[in-house]
Amino acid sequence: MEVTRASFVMVAMFSLIFSVFFPAAMAQSAPPAPAPTSDGTAIDQGIAYVLMLVALVLTYIIH
Repeated sequence: MEVTRASFVMVAMFSLIFSVFFPAAMAQSAPPAPAPTSDGTAIDQGIAYVLMLVALVLTYIIH
């Protein structure tokens, strides 16, 4: 019984000392997410490519 009480006291003291001297190790937050890199120009360019392809196909069909 004495060994259990002594080990409990040692664990309690160790955790107290660890939490006082290393508080950042106990609770670390994740870094913030990076900002989005798309500003809409890629979407506009994709739509332009599709419209040009449609115009090319229509021109080929008409002639």
